[in-house]
Amino acid sequence: MEGKHISRRTFLAGVGTLVVGFHLAPLLEQGVAQAASATDTTGRLGVDAWLVVNRDGMITIYSGKVELGTGVQTALTQIVVEELYVRMEQVRYVQGDTALTPNQGYTAGSKTIQNQGPLLRRAAATAFRKLLDLAAEQLGVPVTELRAQDGTIGVGQNLDPARSYGDLIGQQTLQLTSDSLVSLKNPDNYQVVGRSVPRVELPEKFTARFTYVQDMVVPNMVHGRVVRPSGRNARLVSVDLSSVESIPGFLTVVKQGNFVGVVATTEWAAIQAAKSLEVEWQQGSSLLDQKSLPQELQNPANIYQADDRQVDIGNVDTALASAARRLRATYFTPVQAHSAMAPSCAVADVRGDQAIVWSSTQGVYPLRGALAELLGLPTTAVRVIYIESSGCYGHNGADDVAADAALLSKAVGRPVRVQWMRQDEHGWEPLSPAMLHQMEGGLDGSGSVVAWKHTVFTPTHSTRPGSRAGNLLAGQAIGFLPPPLPNSPRNNGTRNGPVNYRFANDRYVANHIKFFKTADGTSSPAAPLTYTLLRPSALRTLGGFSNTFANESFIDELAAAGGVDPLTFRLRYLDDPRAVAVLEAMAKQAGWERSLPPSSGSVRWGRGIAFLRYETKEAYVAVYAEVAVDTSTGGIIVTRVVVAHDCGQIVNPDGVRNQIEGNVIQGVSRALKEEVRFDEKGVTSLLWHKSGYAVINFTEVPAVEIVLLDHPSEPSWGAGEPAIGGVPAAIGNAVFNAIGARLRTLPFTPARVKEALAAT
Repeated sequence: MEGKHISRRTFLAGVGTLVVGFHLAPLLEQGVAQAASATDTTGRLGVDAWLVVNRDGMITIYSGKVELGTGVQTALTQIVVEELYVRMEQVRYVQGDTALTPNQGYTAGSKTIQNQGPLLRRAAATAFRKLLDLAAEQLGVPVTELRAQDGTIGVGQNLDPARSYGDLIGQQTLQLTSDSLVSLKNPDNYQVVGRSVPRVELPEKFTARFTYVQDMVVPNMVHGRVVRPSGRNARLVSVDLSSVESIPGFLTVVKQGNFVGVVATTEWAAIQAAKSLEVEWQQGSSLLDQKSLPQELQNPANIYQADDRQVDIGNVDTALASAARRLRATYFTPVQAHSAMAPSCAVADVRGDQAIVWSSTQGVYPLRGALAELLGLPTTAVRVIYIESSGCYGHNGADDVAADAALLSKAVGRPVRVQWMRQDEHGWEPLSPAMLHQMEGGLDGSGSVVAWKHTVFTPTHSTRPGSRAGNLLAGQAIGFLPPPLPNSPRNNGTRNGPVNYRFANDRYVANHIKFFKTADGTSSPAAPLTYTLLRPSALRTLGGFSNTFANESFIDELAAAGGVDPLTFRLRYLDDPRAVAVLEAMAKQAGWERSLPPSSGSVRWGRGIAFLRYETKEAYVAVYAEVAVDTSTGGIIVTRVVVAHDCGQIVNPDGVRNQIEGNVIQGVSRALKEEVRFDEKGVTSLLWHKSGYAVINFTEVPAVEIVLLDHPSEPSWGAGEPAIGGVPAAIGNAVFNAIGARLRTLPFTPARVKEALAAT
């Protein structure tokens, strides 16, 4: 287990370094974190977060935020390069290692550039200021006469004489604290930030030289598989070891509580052993019925906290009662999956009182805490190292498979690699929960909104490890319970539930749904743990996807009822110039004033729009969709999507476009096809096909046009999540424009289209 006891201090031992640490004293926390116009809900930088200038002139970023395939490594590197006047190739990026990098919680919520970017910028500026002081002292000139380029500081425009950063540092080891008052580079002078710099990690990915966690091999490694219960609440009765003893390469069966796993010398042997092992299970309580899920979400017996009024402006009840026209509608989003292209994988080496785990987790420190509890070790004895896997945009099986590997490794005393199969991922990963929205609005005689009311029914959207073994499948299998249900969770299932439209009477009410049986009179799980719903957790935007679907569909209903153009109707209730600008930019690019092609046979064309401001205070997004609907088959083809996007200062335009394109593709797929199917035991849509978990294919990807509204002098906001929220509503509104029938349940399948047509 080499490297297990490594520390940052040991890693940086020697001479010739300049180290900048972040100390979030109140002034810095207020001046930097709040300047980013966001609260970092994913953790806080400590005193041991470092940016290092080495004697060889190389810069090393130690980042608790990790590269998930979203381009943050490139963007964060650009920020450092800009302030330090170095080249991209002069920067190393060390990420997600509990022995080397700071605890920054999770890489999630589109918060990496938004929250870590300003901190790294100040750290780099602090380092550069020190280098300027060293150069002024060594060259004998005032700082005002110095210029910097490519890791060198010199006198005048020609940098003559000049010293490299390494020469300036010499044999010194300098430790600095990030200066909250340090001067930052003027955005007008940016040379790297704001430009489409090529992604630094892509060449190795394109040439098959990149090491994903699935490619990890360590000495003396064996392979494991977990045999899952026959139902979500099934209990282990017995295991017949003789059923697998003859398999070549089989080593052992590991049984602890409800956890059953096999270990073998090869992956194929592990697969065969898991498939052949005879296990008897006793079926437990049934899950709630999928067909009646909309009703079950409204059942008071399943609500643990009701009438959580998160917005209550004016007098909604009186305004609704006196409205000239009153509209009601119910919207529903089903359970959906991350559906990552590669199933989750991890390698664990647990021997004696030490553990090291290689995982694609989005939070190495929270996972470390959970694994420590699972293994009965102090957290200091567990090291978690991030290794990239396929993208998932949320909490998939990465943490659970790490726990599987850790338990198996502890049992056999050697490194174990566990590779989930597609059935494991679809069947047992945490899922985006179903949500139901009751919408109610009132119009006056002129068609203006006098009242808006949105009531949501939602389980939690986060069961990430959180340093709790009870949040891991393996932990639950051996008897750990998850924490109590969250008390009045905000910006979770209720993300983007409140709207940015200025309505005089506006109410947003949340009803929080339990997903397991609770002990009488509490929000704590009853023992033994008994699920009533599939385990929920974070998927791209959390509740924002479904909330925006309901909000932006219903405002279209109000516009139609009032006889007002949907764009004009939205603009009427927005007083934020940047919100107006993003809608106008979308409309201009889309050609909102132009006519669509005429109908042809059974095909009808339509267009629709949607608007949101992510989390109501961050990136602005306007989405336009064009669709062709075949009224004979019910099929929908999304032919064109336009997105106008304002995320403040853009660090890498091409990277932002990549994220928006991904949002659109996943949004179209979730709007048209994606739905987890399950019965009383658990998930039944275990594979990718029409009768399983369907996703769109390449031929169904629409043309995507993007308009970026850059604000170089404003804080950056994340771009990894916002755009997807507007996609389903824009498509649904386009379908209504095409056929005059409103779709209120996702996904928009042909059967639902034909049902809506029949009801008109």
